[in-house]
Amino acid sequence: MKRSEVQKTVLPEGSRIVLTLPGADFADSYRFASAQPEATALVQFLALFARTPGWMKLMMDLRNRVVGYVGLKNLGGMALRDPAKPAAAYQVGERVGIFTLQYVDEREVILEDRDKHLQVQVSLLRLGADELQISTVVHIHNRLGRVYMAVVGPVHGVIVPLLLRQVSHVH
Repeated sequence: MKRSEVQKTVLPEGSRIVLTLPGADFADSYRFASAQPEATALVQFLALFARTPGWMKLMMDLRNRVVGYVGLKNLGGMALRDPAKPAAAYQVGERVGIFTLQYVDEREVILEDRDKHLQVQVSLLRLGADELQISTVVHIHNRLGRVYMAVVGPVHGVIVPLLLRQVSHVH
């Protein structure tokens, strides 16, 4: 797979995030080349997260301002609280940027955000030596969640591949 190539695909068999699929209201998944094939899933997730471009940070700021009017929580910024913190120091239940770490092993990391309107889980899975797959599963809790995903869902399908192309090929 070329460094800049991002392929939309199905959730990967053997991934722990597949276990969360029953009852899900939204799911998508993308394969892309790994810039650090020898690194664990969490190391690679942290590296990708640390390279979040400015336009994505602006989108999160806008999201946080808008959702405050309907009573949803402010997720904060995309930046890691301590960029120098090694991956091995992260524990399940700890915040990693806008998410909470739910599961971690060498091959896969699952992070989550829960609010009254929905639950979002994101997995980064190592596929062999040189590919990664990022998957998102969303469970909607109420009408507000349906409205939120009616806006975010279509945008997600445009933003994620663009973001992955920008951050995954940088060393």
